[in-house]
Amino acid sequence: MTWLLQVPERHTPLLGASTGGGSRTTGGGSLARGIAHARVPCAAVDPATLDAWLPDFAVRTRHGRRSSAAPERLWTAANEVCMSETHSLGRLVRWRIPGVRTDQTFGELLAAYPFCVLDEGEHWSISGLCGRIWTLQRDYPRLDGPEDFRTWSEPGTVRVLIANWVQADGDGSTIVSEARVSPVDRRAALRLRSLWVVIGVFERLIGGEALALAAERASGAGVRGDTQR
Repeated sequence: MTWLLQVPERHTPLLGASTGGGSRTTGGGSLARGIAHARVPCAAVDPATLDAWLPDFAVRTRHGRRSSAAPERLWTAANEVCMSETHSLGRLVRWRIPGVRTDQTFGELLAAYPFCVLDEGEHWSISGLCGRIWTLQRDYPRLDGPEDFRTWSEPGTVRVLIANWVQADGDGSTIVSEARVSPVDRRAALRLRSLWVVIGVFERLIGGEALALAAERASGAGVRGDTQR
């Protein structure tokens, strides 16, 4: 299952990523397809797997929290985090995606429309969304499957990828969430930049809220700090 919504950390390119120009698809070619359809054998999501789905992106964010709990316990706790329990993050999500219920879990959110589960495993999941994320009209198409996400190229829109996973970390585990956003064209890139001017500061402050709650619930004790970068 998936569980946590993250929005971009900044609106400038990272790691040499590019937004490109004109309507196009950033599917990554046949090699990328082979990687994407192969199940990840471990809990940690390899960067190549994310690159297979969305190699070219304008923005990216990553948050992480360490817990003393075993990976399976942390993953279970994460999937049980409810929208209303996160307060600030929950309100931000409901503002950007109208119609989300206060009693909805993040796992339920990312497993159903407007999201589409692209791939998943025992302690990890990758979801995608396409559309105009800067509107408040729930302007997202319904994706019938992973291939719809891969080939999406409608002008004036973006593709959003959200990956969540838990990995063993010493005598405990760490939960990580990474989000990537790729504009289809320059017009979409400009709209994304404008959106981030408004909500970017809030995400940086509250982006790790749900992770901290999951880690604390799983361990029943203190948690170590946010590893956002």
